[in-house]
Amino acid sequence: MPNREEKRNLETIPVGSLGMIALEGCKTLGEKIDHYLVKWRTERKNEHKDSLAFAGYQRESYLLKAKVPRFGSGEAKGIILESVRGTDLFLLVDVANYSLTYSLCGETNHMSPDDHYQDLKRIIAAVGGKARRITVIMPFLYESRQHKRTARESLDCAIALQELVQMGVDNIITFDAHDARVQNAIPLHGFETVQPAYQFIKGLLRHVPDLDIDADHMMVVSPDEGGMSRAIYIANVLGLDMGMFYKRRDYTHIVNGRNPIVAHEFLGSSVEGKDIIVIDDMISSGESVLEVAAELKLRKANRIFICATFGLFTSGLDKIDSAYEDGLIDKILTTNLIYQTPELLERPYYINCDMSKYIAYIIDTLNHDTSISDLLNPNDRIQKLVTKYKTQRDEKSNE
Repeated sequence: MPNREEKRNLETIPVGSLGMIALEGCKTLGEKIDHYLVKWRTERKNEHKDSLAFAGYQRESYLLKAKVPRFGSGEAKGIILESVRGTDLFLLVDVANYSLTYSLCGETNHMSPDDHYQDLKRIIAAVGGKARRITVIMPFLYESRQHKRTARESLDCAIALQELVQMGVDNIITFDAHDARVQNAIPLHGFETVQPAYQFIKGLLRHVPDLDIDADHMMVVSPDEGGMSRAIYIANVLGLDMGMFYKRRDYTHIVNGRNPIVAHEFLGSSVEGKDIIVIDDMISSGESVLEVAAELKLRKANRIFICATFGLFTSGLDKIDSAYEDGLIDKILTTNLIYQTPELLERPYYINCDMSKYIAYIIDTLNHDTSISDLLNPNDRIQKLVTKYKTQRDEKSNE
């Protein structure tokens, strides 16, 4: 079967010479994406590649050099060290990478999402409007959990989106936005929220050899009502039943900025004896998904696989480790869209879902101004994956 990049209609003239700037917190992911782009464009037979419109099409790297040095006071500036004039520029930023530090009056400060977002704006300002088009790829959408107003409070995500487009950003690509309706803040500009459903299923099938993918043996569960659409999609493409927990909260108290959860109530058919895929957009402290796993075990569920686009693990891995040792969870799948600690990558229960090839497809296709609709809906690829898995299982059982 030919590779998908060979089947893609990328004979169209590029919007401009492709350029990527991966901010410091996104360097590793940027290098992986660059590797795919260089490989594909070197192999691609394109009759127009010697024409002026395809100038700079094949290069040793599409990553442009830029830096954000800081003064001793903690202030900073963005500097671009290569020409960006006329480029179709893609900026990659990981606002959740807390591993980076800088000096503030002699003290070591860890970079917060605010710092990363400010650095992104500094790089956009350094471009100075000279790029042909600017696309920001921000996998973890800045302030995405502050997406709606429920009291006299700031609406940070909407303000950030408006700020970016006012600075000249044409498109914003994010992954699994907490609430995609936040794009209503910029209705005349491009906003895509991409789901990594294919990568989750691929990771699960690759690492767990004995899954029975049918409604009698497996089920998809959403840990809350907000994530229903994710669970419905995966349940539909895999032909499974789905269930949902909703959180009963105590609205008379606030603990750590939120109302504490009193109980998790379950809606759905029996989970007894079934493998469960719990799907969510992020694991923050991990308490919520572990509570859901405990509730599922009380209802006699079999193995529990937790899939979350972003693994923040803000309270460390100790509780997750204990849950794994106690048999509460079997696998946790998160992506490399945000910073992953070396400790997480070494855990026996952890499955890393690499998104670099997927992002490279998106960048390559958008640079040619070609539709990415088939990339945003991976149903066909998932069906092929599941069919192949079932065929291999049947062949092994017949041996």
